[in-house]
Amino acid sequence: MTRQTGPPDDQGYDPRADREPRRVEEEVPGVSHHEPIGLRERLALNRMGTFDWDLDTGSMKLDPGALDVFDLRAEEYDGAPLSLVSRVPDEEGMRLDSALSQALQDGSSSYGAYFRIQCRDGTMRWTHSQGRILHDDGGLPYRIIGIVREASSELADSALLRSLQQERQRQTVMVQQITAELARALSVADVTRVLTGPGGARRFGADGLVLGLVEGGRFEVIAAAGLEGEVPEDMMNSRLDDTLPLSDAAISRRPCFLGTRGELIARYPRLRPYSDVLPTGSAAFLPLIAQDTVIGALGLFNAEPSVQSAEAKNLALALAGVVAQSVQRATLFDQEREFATGLQATMLPRRVPAITGGEVAVRYHPASVGRDVGGDWYDVVPLPQGRTGLVVGDVQGHDTHAAAVMGQLRIALRAYASEGHSPETVLVRASRFLAELETERFATCTYIQADLESGALHVARAGHLGPLISDGSGHIDWPEIRGGLPLGLATGFGHDHFPETQLFLEPGSTLLLCTDGLVEHPGRDISVGIDALSAAVRAGPPELDALADQLSDHLWAEPGSEDDMALLLLHRLTDHRAAITPRMRLHVHQADPAGTAEVRSALRRTLDQWRAGEVSHNVEVAASELIANALTHTESGALVTVELVPGTERRERRMIRLEVEDRSSQWPRRRRPGETATSGRGLLLVEALADRWGAEPRGSGKALWCEFVVADGRESRESGDGEGRELGDA
Repeated sequence: MTRQTGPPDDQGYDPRADREPRRVEEEVPGVSHHEPIGLRERLALNRMGTFDWDLDTGSMKLDPGALDVFDLRAEEYDGAPLSLVSRVPDEEGMRLDSALSQALQDGSSSYGAYFRIQCRDGTMRWTHSQGRILHDDGGLPYRIIGIVREASSELADSALLRSLQQERQRQTVMVQQITAELARALSVADVTRVLTGPGGARRFGADGLVLGLVEGGRFEVIAAAGLEGEVPEDMMNSRLDDTLPLSDAAISRRPCFLGTRGELIARYPRLRPYSDVLPTGSAAFLPLIAQDTVIGALGLFNAEPSVQSAEAKNLALALAGVVAQSVQRATLFDQEREFATGLQATMLPRRVPAITGGEVAVRYHPASVGRDVGGDWYDVVPLPQGRTGLVVGDVQGHDTHAAAVMGQLRIALRAYASEGHSPETVLVRASRFLAELETERFATCTYIQADLESGALHVARAGHLGPLISDGSGHIDWPEIRGGLPLGLATGFGHDHFPETQLFLEPGSTLLLCTDGLVEHPGRDISVGIDALSAAVRAGPPELDALADQLSDHLWAEPGSEDDMALLLLHRLTDHRAAITPRMRLHVHQADPAGTAEVRSALRRTLDQWRAGEVSHNVEVAASELIANALTHTESGALVTVELVPGTERRERRMIRLEVEDRSSQWPRRRRPGETATSGRGLLLVEALADRWGAEPRGSGKALWCEFVVADGRESRESGDGEGRELGDA
């Protein structure tokens, strides 16, 4: 008969009776269905009892429910708390006493503590005690009345809750770690390093993983980790269809969760020949979807079979979403990098020309942040008279505009250098060119005019690092190079002056030019990078290309660097023929009256070393006349070059060639002074003393040259050399 819970209808039928469940009361021994249940029985039903502890007498009364909680019979308890020692181990008793003592010390009105008891059968059971502390009018405690109850099931539920909380916390940490790692991944290669690196699969709660991308109707596996063998070759790049799980997930856009390897092979029979490679446990195949576009799929494998919970499946889908966003971002980054590096490559020289007497190696690394291609560049420029121009520079900024400005500036500087201008003139003109571009960018630059036959280096610097020179014995030197302001700024501030410094590169030595991307790193002083570069050059391989590779690959900033890097190495060969072709270059300033005398003194010593003999006096007089001509008739100084040219098959004897270069475009004119004239005889003397002489354009000015044949005995000069005479008469 159904018990009614409300008024019946006219026929005595209560419709709620069919909907409500029948209530079944638990049978309690000694208690009938309708007999009222007393307080003690109610407590006993809930595995609970009471105690009354008289602190003055020390006696403690336990009701039957409390005795049952302690698993004691009535005859086993004599009313003294010490009788509970058989059930309460010492360490648990200390836990209980500590809680009570703290409450009494604090004057609290209650206390509570969990402790374990040892049951009659030897098992341990959690128990909870909670008591009310009664105080007299003086505030002294005299009685405690409380309850004890079994707490095993309660703590079991609490442990389960803690386990769930710990699992959720683990999953949260997992997602945070994966998100953080992938957020730092810039390229697709970086993403694969995160997934396949140490602990990569474990970050996803898996023992192994496979990542593939969809492109052009095909599925390509780009990363795998944690598998017993390699992915079969025919599955690394396959047609996009439903015969393979990752490809199927990409086509259907639906995830697939399988409990065992057997289920996997049964669903995809094509995998049967490769079962040894696949883990034996569960697997999940997740489509990678970003902005409603399927870009690939991710496979997760476990060594143990399992049925994945709904929470685990949701977590896997969330992680797949993070991977999809990272792969899409990395793909766009790679496309931008390809565009940026392609632009940079078109701005740099396509090839480096071969040079006589030496070899050159160049390296360039672009910046590693999106389109932040930099403005660093290098160049090697063939110059007149077998010399070589070496350039390394850096345009301010890291974007396509910096690269575009760099391209224009490189071409302009190359043109100025090819005209034969001195290093200072080249940088002055380049600075003015950059200023005329009306760009807000400036540029740093070091330009070297190298003569490998003599080893002479003429260096000019515009706010840039100077060169490093390493000799054959491994000694490293950073010579002091005077410099000016960066290009563009120098012109803007009206200080476009770049003083030259002359150095000498010994045979077997190596010159290094670089941009600050090789030695400067965020958060580190540049001197640390310079010291590291010096040590790397000192310990580097002797081969120039191997040294360039080592410096550019190991010293340059790690992937992710915000700066690009240009490196140029010049090595002077130890060919004895280059070493025995001496050359001396001296500069005479316009306002230096003693300059000519110093040149004559240096010439005298040099010609004596060369054993020039009687011709030394003629060279000295011709040099004096040409220097005086430059200082008198131009507004610039004079650059004096004298070299000993070895004999050839056509000319057996050695020859001394003297050049005096100035910055005047006015061509020399031979005058015919009268008997009383005090000037105008300089070119006549040169013509009388030299075997050949003439003039040639040189950059922004010209150079007067003359040649003297060196012989054991002075021979008569050849009476006519049309080329030199005609130039002199011009």
